Amino acid sequence: MSNFSKWISAMRLRTLPLSVSGIIVGGCLAARNGFFNPLIFTLAILTTLGLQILSNLANDYGDGVKGTDNDDRIGPMRALQSGEVTPKQMLTAIKLNVAVILVLALLLIWVSFGSENFLLSVFFFVLGGASVVAAIKYTVGSSAYGYHGLGDLFVFIFFGLVSVIGCYVLFVRQVDDITFLPAIAIGMLSAGVLNLNNMRDILSDAKSNKNTLVVKMGSKKAKYYHYFLVGGAMVLMLLFGLIYYTSPWNLIFLVVFIPLIKHLIIVYKNNIPKDLDSELKKLALSTFFLSLLLGIGQLL
Repeated sequence: MSNFSKWISAMRLRTLPLSVSGIIVGGCLAARNGFFNPLIFTLAILTTLGLQILSNLANDYGDGVKGTDNDDRIGPMRALQSGEVTPKQMLTAIKLNVAVILVLALLLIWVSFGSENFLLSVFFFVLGGASVVAAIKYTVGSSAYGYHGLGDLFVFIFFGLVSVIGCYVLFVRQVDDITFLPAIAIGMLSAGVLNLNNMRDILSDAKSNKNTLVVKMGSKKAKYYHYFLVGGAMVLMLLFGLIYYTSPWNLIFLVVFIPLIKHLIIVYKNNIPKDLDSELKKLALSTFFLSLLLGIGQLL
């Protein structure tokens, strides 16, 4: 594998659409209310992509050095696991990525708030720092929260609440109730993607002492939890569409309920963890298109 290809693989590009789902929703809701700036939106997307790539690299490093990524693991082979990238090289890549994120975040904060909104600037700088730490600490270090069943909570907070509401505030400079239901729904779907990943990896994670929420609750309860996350998100999205209804276009996102329902049926029938691997991409892309159509529907 070429040097370029191995790093592209390590970045896990297929995870990127899910990461920007909340940004799309937050930006579109801001535009709906008459607030939008293309530069803010672009910087928010780039910063979020940087954070997702950082999370992927750190996850590769953390699971790699702990031996969690081994021959028992299902799914694509990771960079450290394959030997294509050394731990030292991965650490260097992580540090470079953090530097890029900090530059992007500072630009984003300056363009959004300037010097007139000092408290918001400080708050978002702290929030950016917390996002970087959360991206790294998922699997890195002895206190990695992903190994103690807290990954779902952090994904819900950062992919849902912070992503949607935070993005909205970058434009509007205040929190409005229109963001709450979509933020919770996107957070639940994002947690659903992680839960599905952990359902797939339950055997190898348990063997490696990676005590995800799925390992703690077991496969049967993990399925019920999954129904709650995906089904609950659908209910909240429908509720949002009805509460803020102004035209039939507002409800175009409902077409994505079809693949989501099919996904839940497949999970219900599944008895072989490794067979869930193909559902990861489907759920992540469904979340992305749900966010996209929700946002577009609010603008039409």
